[in-house]
Amino acid sequence: QVQLVESGGGLVQAGGSLRLSCAASGSIASFNVMGWYRQAPGKQRELVANFPISGSTNYADSVKGRFIISKDNHKNAMYLQMNNLKPEDTAVYYCYARSFPAIGSWGQGTQVTVSS
Repeated sequence: QVQLVESGGGLVQAGGSLRLSCAASGSIASFNVMGWYRQAPGKQRELVANFPISGSTNYADSVKGRFIISKDNHKNAMYLQMNNLKPEDTAVYYCYARSFPAIGSWGQGTQVTVSS
């Protein structure tokens, strides 16, 4: 099973930017779905952005216009550029990938904290 490792989280002031990275242990070209999720304290894990099986990118309404998801097949990596961060973006961010029919894989998560 592929291993996913996130990095790039940290503490940033509101209005600032961060770029998260997700490094895969194998080729990401085989994945049908890849994406970023987040989980804030006391809340359920939610989709932030992904590359769904249809191929076009998908964003949660709360991050549209501020976050950009991208990937680099040569580097076997996926990224999340987060701009104009808000305190409500504070959460642990997780990388997710799946090759059907196998179950999906999750990274260990990276903490993003946005101060007001």
